[in-house]
Amino acid sequence: MRTAWLEIDLDALEYNWRLIQTKAQGEVIPVLKADAYGHGALFLARYLLARGARRVAVARVSEGRALRQGGVEGEVLLLGSLHPLEAEEALRWGLVPSLSTWEAALALSQRARALGLSPRAHLEVDTGMHRTGVDWREAAAFYHRLRELGVRVEGVYTHLASAEEDPAFTELQRRRFAEVRRALGEGPLYHLENSAGLFLYGPSAQGVRVGLALYGLFPGVGLRPILRLKARPTLVKRLEREARVGYGGEYVAKGGEWLATLPVGYADGLPRGQARWVRGPDGALLPIVGRISMDQIAVRLEGPVGLEAVFEVIGKEGKTSLFALAEARGTIVYEAATSLKRLPRLYLAQGRVYAEEDAGGAPLPGLPLAPEGDGL
Repeated sequence: MRTAWLEIDLDALEYNWRLIQTKAQGEVIPVLKADAYGHGALFLARYLLARGARRVAVARVSEGRALRQGGVEGEVLLLGSLHPLEAEEALRWGLVPSLSTWEAALALSQRARALGLSPRAHLEVDTGMHRTGVDWREAAAFYHRLRELGVRVEGVYTHLASAEEDPAFTELQRRRFAEVRRALGEGPLYHLENSAGLFLYGPSAQGVRVGLALYGLFPGVGLRPILRLKARPTLVKRLEREARVGYGGEYVAKGGEWLATLPVGYADGLPRGQARWVRGPDGALLPIVGRISMDQIAVRLEGPVGLEAVFEVIGKEGKTSLFALAEARGTIVYEAATSLKRLPRLYLAQGRVYAEEDAGGAPLPGLPLAPEGDGL
């Protein structure tokens, strides 16, 4: 019997995927970097490719390699700027890199020639973020040099720097990208909007790249969060008066309270120094008392429960949501989600468990990787 785990709601994922497709009116590229923002890249890649995604995107060669080793055969795009030292591995695993520098382009071309392969890539354009990408004013010249080098440029994209915060700068980036598209002409896939760009401004290119929206973590637009963290207590006991709980003894019992210890802590993304709530087996909100430890939390109960009881540590809304967790940590929901690294995952649809992964993302025996009949 597992004691702490993540549940991924495939019904909510399916709903988000269809809503995003309707909104995008073009190709939707699921962004699965950082293990799909903590939701499990291997399973979600196979699941979404079976539902019409033409490609998925990750950040690192190692992430793309893990998908290939897990049996993913669809297109895998590497976001960010390819380093020349990564060229051969990207080619050997059939990954499509992003190019921002001539050094990386030369390495890709040379290693492809040595391996007898045809180099493919997406060109990343810098329209104002100044992180990676070729300056938008130099993009046309760089594009034609890539083609002369023998690199097949299958896509061209940029990244919005502040779609949620600065409409004027976002529009400037969109205009610059439109100029790049006019200069290059039709042929490659142009993709621009991220989750915020898509839902706040609408699509302006042939494709969009979505991460937060896919996982239901872009609020206010009708999306559904897909993740829960659940746990069973490893200990339930009644406290004596003046019993001190946890490191530093910050919580002192009045006497008679019931306490449950749950096997999750700040190593699982919970905020060590902030007050938090857990939802009990009956749905009631229960406070975490004392300091959050690396591996354990103490929850004050309204009465005794059995060790088989299930608590919701992270839920989909309210005080237990990932949004509340991010606020408690003083960070953004991206960071809160990607910190959920060491817990096994259950993938559920219509109340059934269809797949289970260990904390490293490896499928566990005894359950299929996806629902039967999904062609995975």
